[in-house]
Amino acid sequence: MQEQLSRYIQEKINISDTELKTVMTYFKSIKVKKNEFLVNHGESSQRTFFVGKGCLRIFFLNEDGQEATRYFAFENQFATALTSFITGDLSAEYIQAVEATELLYISHDDFYHLLEIIPEWEKFYRSYLENAYVTNTNRLMSFITMDATERYRQLLSQSPIIVKRLPNKMVASYLNISQETLSRLKSKV
Repeated sequence: MQEQLSRYIQEKINISDTELKTVMTYFKSIKVKKNEFLVNHGESSQRTFFVGKGCLRIFFLNEDGQEATRYFAFENQFATALTSFITGDLSAEYIQAVEATELLYISHDDFYHLLEIIPEWEKFYRSYLENAYVTNTNRLMSFITMDATERYRQLLSQSPIIVKRLPNKMVASYLNISQETLSRLKSKV
């Protein structure tokens, strides 16, 4: 998994071997079971996770107590309750392993320490933040400008892995539709 993360970092930034070795010393490995929570609502999110194998889901509960999924992280993706990670405030979100998952993680303090000692790490972080912003903005716009069918078609074209690997309940939660609506869309599209 270390090699997997090293390749990922090298694809994002131009980093020397020495600096990359330093970065990698701050990441620790962890294995989590299916349905295990890494962050609960009301906890501070002090770790950022890199998925080596498996899937993490970031979700919150809406005003009706229903799960609303914000993000899925599969292999070679990062995940964190970003607002809590940045501000130190308590998380409004949960992070849960959807499958048995192998992760590398870095603590908040270590992540920010790398920002101070390795200039290229700033570029990595900027790339991560820009991607998170674009992803969240596009999802918000889809809820405002698209109907359920259009959102489902977009999901199939942009992230078919979500539909292929995850249960309908989670896919529906991600699309902000009922499971019944998702079943109808699957039969039509």
